Amino acid sequence: MSLGIVFLSEVFGTAMLTLLGCGVVANVALKGTKGNNGGFLMVTWGWGIAVFSGVYVAAKSGAHLNPAVTFGLLLNGKKEYAPGVAVDFGSTLTYFGGELLGAFLGAVVMWLAHKQHFDVEPEPASKLGVFSTGPAIRSTPWNLVTEIIGTFVLVFVILTFGGTPSGLGPLAVALLVVGIGVSLGGPTGYAINPARDLGPRIAHALLPIKGKGSSDWSYSWIPVVGPLVGGGLAGIVAAVVPIIATAAAS
Repeated sequence: MSLGIVFLSEVFGTAMLTLLGCGVVANVALKGTKGNNGGFLMVTWGWGIAVFSGVYVAAKSGAHLNPAVTFGLLLNGKKEYAPGVAVDFGSTLTYFGGELLGAFLGAVVMWLAHKQHFDVEPEPASKLGVFSTGPAIRSTPWNLVTEIIGTFVLVFVILTFGGTPSGLGPLAVALLVVGIGVSLGGPTGYAINPARDLGPRIAHALLPIKGKGSSDWSYSWIPVVGPLVGGGLAGIVAAVVPIIATAAAS
């Protein structure tokens, strides 16, 4: 498979992810929408369906949709990111680039769909919260720990049971994301994906959103670094566990 196909697959899949995922947050958070005040459970299920859709769209490339997944596969020692896609420097950058661009584009389309509600929403924090995550209690070390743990669960389960998100299956990945959201999502809003947070945050900074306020760049590194650390640790641990199990059995 060519890297061009991989790139487009990840762009479209991650765009679908953020279009529907950020879209459900917009429906819950913005003034006057039909889903206003729908609650956190509505958000978690909406994100699960967003993941389900994104994995289907990007199945050709393995549907990473997330630099933390790509990084986890790299550190796990995989030879291929998807059938016919060798793990090397060029393919790694292709995945990262497609994921970030797709996340940005999906957020832009989401804004277009909710433009009038962004215009009437009085709270800048609600507008930013549609695009990117933020902590319930701001504490750099603990926010980082939460993102590391949540992403570790995501990537470890994917690697242990499916090898890639498309290998685990769209429904299984969707339910996994819902489970992480309802169990671990309260403290930070569970970015568990650097592209999902950074791409829409850049869109928030660039789009002409009325009364949008700050893009909170002081926090922005946490949902990037935390998921990369969590995904990397999951890749390493998932590679070591079968070795330990084999040694114990012998």
